[in-house]
Amino acid sequence: MAINLGKEIIYLLSTRGTPRLEGNDWEEMFARIINATWKPSNVGLDDIVHEQTAWSAKTVKNNSPATVSKIRLISGRNSPVYSFGDQKVSKRDPKNLGNKILSIWNERVAAVRKSYQHLRTVVLIKSNNLLELSVFEFDTVMYPTVDYWWQWNEQQNLEGYNKLDQHIFTWQPHGSQFTIVEDVPKDRLSIRIKQPPIISKGDVLEKIKFNESWIEIL
Repeated sequence: MAINLGKEIIYLLSTRGTPRLEGNDWEEMFARIINATWKPSNVGLDDIVHEQTAWSAKTVKNNSPATVSKIRLISGRNSPVYSFGDQKVSKRDPKNLGNKILSIWNERVAAVRKSYQHLRTVVLIKSNNLLELSVFEFDTVMYPTVDYWWQWNEQQNLEGYNKLDQHIFTWQPHGSQFTIVEDVPKDRLSIRIKQPPIISKGDVLEKIKFNESWIEIL
């Protein structure tokens, strides 16, 4: 896993020229590494499939991928307006609204679990230059609404806490973005890679023996 991940990132840096890795890039990489099928889904919970297991693949930027202890994962758009027909959500009763936010997530997870025996999330934590990376994965679970309480914060975003008063969820009324705070395990896979040389467009075209006759003007 470590070698294959490093090879994927080095290839990306050499050919792209900039340390830019988007969500779809990571989905494709992970699928290739584990010899699975990449099939982007609208739900975003089963983008990679291998036999009876499906993964959601997410990326997070952090200056210290090997040592960070908590990260925030953007986990979709949970809209009470769309799902429940609510006309106004700002400054609503936080408990009632928070329960609706979680129920939207739980229904998505339950629907995907009907098709697969295992549902997982795999996370790539990346430095800004992509030279340090960490990977970990965990079961994608549903969250019982009775286990959490909610409040509005100073930015007028809704925050969810567990019974130990630990911040677990954030929901933004503008855009309906739902974020989950995850603990990063100490036994994550962490690697550091060497900055590779950049392959120019001219080098690639020369390597493949490009000829202008390949281009037909219609």
